[in-house]
Amino acid sequence: MAAPAPHPALAGAVTWLFVPAVRPDRYAKAVAAGADAVIVDLEDSVPAGAKAEARRALAEAWPRALGPALTEAGGPAVVVRVNARTAPEFAEDAALCRELGPAAVVLPKAESAQDVRAAAQACGAPVLPLVETARALVDLRSVAGCEESARLLFGGVDLALDLGVSDDAALDSARADLVRHSAAFRLPPPVDGVTTAVRDTDAAARDAARARRWGFGGKLCVHPSQVAAVAGAFAPEPAEVEWARGVLAAADEAGAAGEGAVARDGEMIDRPVVERARRLLERAERAGRGGGTGNAGSIGSAGSPEPAD
Repeated sequence: MAAPAPHPALAGAVTWLFVPAVRPDRYAKAVAAGADAVIVDLEDSVPAGAKAEARRALAEAWPRALGPALTEAGGPAVVVRVNARTAPEFAEDAALCRELGPAAVVLPKAESAQDVRAAAQACGAPVLPLVETARALVDLRSVAGCEESARLLFGGVDLALDLGVSDDAALDSARADLVRHSAAFRLPPPVDGVTTAVRDTDAAARDAARARRWGFGGKLCVHPSQVAAVAGAFAPEPAEVEWARGVLAAADEAGAAGEGAVARDGEMIDRPVVERARRLLERAERAGRGGGTGNAGSIGSAGSPEPAD
């Protein structure tokens, strides 16, 4: 049986904020932080001996701290990162997700269409495959082409470890692969990985700006302070918005006159240029609706929870 259709907010979500499942005291802060999506993490941010405790905490706090966000207009989409399909904790994570009904599940170490389908069936939710291994890159066509895949996420830190590289530029070909495969299989633009410098908002903004240039549509965040920086980097500049409006106005005039491609300020305006302008204005409209501008205090990184401020 196919998983439910993805939450509509997931396709356009730009800022994705992790919160450790083992810290229910931080759930409400995560929801209020201004991110477009909140990822309650049962994997990396939870110590091996606290997995059961994390599931209990999530189950107990879901209706009070997280459940309303699934239905409130303008609230973030709430998803759960389960443990990898081969991990011993996966079955219990999946059973919990079937009970709670998150908007989607993030599947770490997603390496094949079989992984994605099995997770969708077990969890009863659309899957956000986290591409973070060499095997995933080799089989990216099947992962992206699986109908249960809602959107690809990039796990650059784990991928660098798996590949044995220390230069971030060595991951550029992988980034390009995610963008190409997402476009080829009509998925939303992929989501870039984390910036591990938790409180360096300039670094998060730089990384987000690069991700946008590469064709990504969002970025994972590990601290509330990164949310506004990432949202700002993905939001179109005023000059870009002005250009896009001018392009559409010129295209409308040309269409009314029965003309094809026209020139505006020395630039040829044809169908691809018009479509790029239209998409840019759509992104500007989404950014103007207030996604990703809050800061509700420390929530903790995806890798290791830190004390609340």
